Amino acid sequence: MNQEVARSTPELTDGVRHALAVSLRGCDELIPQDEWVRKLVRSEQTGQPLRIKLGLDPTAPDIHIGHTVVLNKLRQLQDLGHQVIFLIGDFTSLIGDPSGRNATRPPLTPEQIKANAETYYRQASLVLDESKTEIRYNSEWSLPLGSMGMIQLAAKYTVARMMERNDFHDRFKAGTPISVHEFLYPLMQGYDSVALKADLELGGTDQKFNLLMGRHLQTEYGQEPQCILTMPLLEGLDGVEKMSKSKGNYIGITEDPNTMFAKVLSISDELMWRWYTLLSFRSMDEIAALKREVEAGRNPKDAKVMLAREITARFHSAQAADAAEQDFINRSKGGVPDDIPEVALSGALLGVGALLKSAGLAPSTSEANRLIDGGGVRIDGSVVGDRGLKL
Repeated sequence: MNQEVARSTPELTDGVRHALAVSLRGCDELIPQDEWVRKLVRSEQTGQPLRIKLGLDPTAPDIHIGHTVVLNKLRQLQDLGHQVIFLIGDFTSLIGDPSGRNATRPPLTPEQIKANAETYYRQASLVLDESKTEIRYNSEWSLPLGSMGMIQLAAKYTVARMMERNDFHDRFKAGTPISVHEFLYPLMQGYDSVALKADLELGGTDQKFNLLMGRHLQTEYGQEPQCILTMPLLEGLDGVEKMSKSKGNYIGITEDPNTMFAKVLSISDELMWRWYTLLSFRSMDEIAALKREVEAGRNPKDAKVMLAREITARFHSAQAADAAEQDFINRSKGGVPDDIPEVALSGALLGVGALLKSAGLAPSTSEANRLIDGGGVRIDGSVVGDRGLKL
């Protein structure tokens, strides 16, 4: 459908059509698309790269591959020649993002923010092209704004509009406290776009309100408003819930290669194609051709291995991906992998599924049971076919 939209505008050059198709790949919304097309046309004609902003509050030191969905989109746009601004919200982190929250989020200390930011960017640079990435901190312009500037900024948006935001609206109806400082968060995120003169801002679907705030404030300050591009939240290993460390359905980008490779292979065949769209750097034409081969009878495991190799190589190396694949083959054949961690368990007897989860060999008991049903679990070389087996 996205490619059809791109082809339906005959006055566009092939370069702009391609850039639009890249922009639309896997995205949830591109608002407004016609304005983005005009920006792409102008960039092509003038040779001036567009300024593409991603703001991140370093609330945690480590990221999982669900976080890299938006980073992958940034890399795709960098490969088109555009400039990415990796904005670290060291000031806004002191407020705490209320997005999707049913309670006030406790702010971080400056020390936590600094430590998390350093780790976060080091991990993000495994995806981004550092030569086309500008790192900024929003304290650069937020602190000098001062109390007078903050009051002037707050005057550019109404309380009624702020209360249209779903999480504020729901909390107000439920009688849950909303602190006044939380209203400042979307204002400050929007002001970042003014300070950076952003042409496009990316974020997850849960960030739409904040991204639209940037458009509004740029207009208030006499700038051409940015376009916004939202990316979907990646489903985790279970294929149902969004990827989350708290749900245990995640792949951390610092996990060892063998674990990373095996976890990718554990996802369902259906989920694999969505991961290809959102995580792979292969073109959509390549992915479509691979999908046709699978539909024609090729083993879907072949495609899953290719995806596992690509993801493992990105965060480790091609050599590590090769070794991880061989380790997985050894395990599948009942052989002995090179590195076997010892796990001490005590207490009552456990079912095999619960044991695998406890040992870190499966993200959840349900995922372990799926591996058992598929014949992927062996004890002393014998396939385990009974979920209820106690050990």
